Amino acid sequence: MLLIILPVYARQPLPNDPDTGLAIDSNWEQVRAVCTICHSAKLVTQNRMSRQAWLDTIRWMQKEHGLIALNDLEAPILDYLARNYNVRGHSKIRSRRRNLELN
Repeated sequence: MLLIILPVYARQPLPNDPDTGLAIDSNWEQVRAVCTICHSAKLVTQNRMSRQAWLDTIRWMQKEHGLIALNDLEAPILDYLARNYNVRGHSKIRSRRRNLELN
């Protein structure tokens, strides 16, 4: 019997910024600069969302809380969030609840 063993390339955990807890990865400084103006980085790190859900959350913050237009920063911030705080690979998915409908 011939066994073929392929190396497993698991993504190694990234170091976290000691001040914010954000994963130190490309574009993390932009996330820190934009997101922590209004709230703690904990609000980012405790959530797991798809890229679309992160975009929906950004749009909600822009509409309801006055978040500025991110322009050229939007894609890098979404890339970072979708890569580091996504729903894939997490046994316990923690995400924001849907927004309440107010009449």
